[in-house]
Formats: sequence, C-alpha cells, structure tokens
Amino acid sequence: MESSECENVSKEKGAFEEEEFEASAMDSLIDMPFATVDIQDECAITDVPHINLERSKENERISKNQIKKKKKKQKDYQPNYFLSIPITNKEITRGIKILQNAIIQQDKQLAKAMISDGSFHITLLVMQLLNEEEVNIGIGALLELKPFIEEILQGEQLILPFQGIDTFGNQVGFVKLAEGDHINPLLEIAETAKRTFQEKGILAGENRGFKPHLTFMKLSKAPWLRKKGVKKIDPEFYEKFISHRFGEEMVHRIDLCSMLKKKQSNGYYHCESSIVIGGLESPSSTILQRYRKDIPSWPSGKKPIGFRDLINEALRRERMGLKSKVKQIKELLLKPETQARIRRELFEGRSVNNSNQGNQVDFGATLT
Repeated sequence: MESSECENVSKEKGAFEEEEFEASAMDSLIDMPFATVDIQDECAITDVPHINLERSKENERISKNQIKKKKKKQKDYQPNYFLSIPITNKEITRGIKILQNAIIQQDKQLAKAMISDGSFHITLLVMQLLNEEEVNIGIGALLELKPFIEEILQGEQLILPFQGIDTFGNQVGFVKLAEGDHINPLLEIAETAKRTFQEKGILAGENRGFKPHLTFMKLSKAPWLRKKGVKKIDPEFYEKFISHRFGEEMVHRIDLCSMLKKKQSNGYYHCESSIVIGGLESPSSTILQRYRKDIPSWPSGKKPIGFRDLINEALRRERMGLKSKVKQIKELLLKPETQARIRRELFEGRSVNNSNQGNQVDFGATLT
C-alpha cells in the first residue's frame, strides 16, 4: 500500500511539474521577438498557382525518368576492361605452376580450370568501356593516375608478398596477399583509381570491397565440369600449400587491359595502355616538388584544396614553359637565315663558312 501511494504521489508531482514547465516555456516564447509574427506571412507562402503545379509535375516526371535511366545504366553495367598489376616474378609463377600441377594430379578434369601463367595478375579496378572514344578516355584517366600513385608511394617501392591459398565460395582459387605495410598504399591506389575513372564519367568499380588476390583457377572456365559432378574446389587439393610462401612482386607497371579482346602471344591480356611506376623519382614527381614550395604565389592567391589542385597547377606551369619554348623554335625556323642554313646543309652538303658564323643564330642561346 505504502509503495502504491508513493507511486501515485510521484505521478501527481511529475504531472504538475510538466504542466508548470510547459507554461513557463510558452511564457518565454511569447516574450521572443517573433512571437506575434504570422509564419505564413513572414515566409510569403501563398497558394501555388496552377502553372507552378504543372511545372512541379513535369519536373517530377523528368526526375523519375532520370532515375530510371540511371538504374538501367547500372543494371546494364557489364565490366569489359580492367586495371591490371602483372605478375612478373618467376619465383611466384613457378610456385603457382607447381600448385596447379599438384591439383591436376588429383583431378585431371581441373586442368581446363587453370589460369595460364602468362595471365597472372592482380585486378586493381574493373570498368565498362563501350567504344573507342571511351577507351581513349580510359587511357587518359590511367595517365592522370600516375602522379597520384607517385604521391602515395613517396618514392618507395611497392612490394607485394604472396602467401597461402584461399577461395571465393570454393569456385575461384587464389593465392593470398600476405598482411603487412603494403596493404594500405595498395588500397589507397585502388580507391584513387576508382575515383579518377569515375570522375571521367566511366562506370567503374564493384559493389563488394576491393580484396587484392592472385587467381590461379576458376571453375567457370570449364562450365561442363558441373555436369560431371565437379561443383566446388576441394580444399584437400591445396591443403599442402595453405601456408606456402610464393614470393614477392615488385610493382613496376599498371596496365589498362581488355577482358574480351584476343590475348597476346605470351598469354597476357590485350593491353590498351600502361604506366610505369617505381621508387625512382620520376619527372612528374620532380615537377610537383619544384612547385610545392611556390604555392602562395598561385594566380588565385589561394592555396590549393588538395593534391589534385597541386598537380593541375604544376602541369599548367610546365605546359606554359613548353609553349614558350615551342614558340621560340617556330620563330627561329621562320628566320630567313635559318631557312638558308637548313637548305645549304640538306641540299648542298656544304658546311657553314667561318666568315658567316657570326651572322648565324646560336640555337643554344636562343632556346635557353
């Protein structure tokens, strides 16, 4: 009973305090400067005219059509190109061949599911390029990617160690990338590549997260295996290689490859374009370092938002310098004395007379 009474008293007290708080809050709002303002009048909200209603419906229809087109585009997304890091270390390829042969000895049917040694690679990014124009855009995006990779690596070599075996749903067998400090820069390169290609309007990437791996067999390469009862890769086939160290690959190149075009004679994919990367300081890296200290003097008077702005400004300055040099060369070639000299050297085969040397143009002085 005492407990029940205490509970009733507590409820009555709480209700009283709540009413008192609401009254106090209303009094406070009344004292505010906007208390007597009609919100509709203040915001100038009026009845929507018929024409605006029609326009709203039309905008809604356009928006729905755009969403449908976007969904259809995503639904039709079938990657046919990819960025590849080729595996060139003979130690790795030999180790994988030994693994493949060990599996084939246990089930000869699986020979048709094996990846040829010339095709070993790590897929960095998949994309869809439907025509020559889009392929050219893709090539441009790849070239644009190079300085970003150099900035990520900071002059260091990217070395990828491979150890152990795993599968995707017992359907795809792959050599695993060992854990280590190389993982973060590789993931950052993959993410930068995805962003760079998507900014060019290219459909690129996958819904699942990027998991670097080196595929050595796929059951999908031989669909008839399923009819013969081979529905998965038996873990016993590769159990001796579960912790095997296959070697290290020093990343030196990234290729834009076709999934569908005829492979090269060495077994590697058809390659549209490549960029070379590594630990040695490259020209673009040198350019960036040259202008990094000069950021405050940029035309806008503001520092760049990020690294992309730094690259764009550095490249702009380099282009301006090259244009100036080209202009000087053109002016030099248009001079009568230069043309006369060229004619003499090309058609008469005579050397320039010493007496005329003072009148000749000094190419080195002109271009420096």
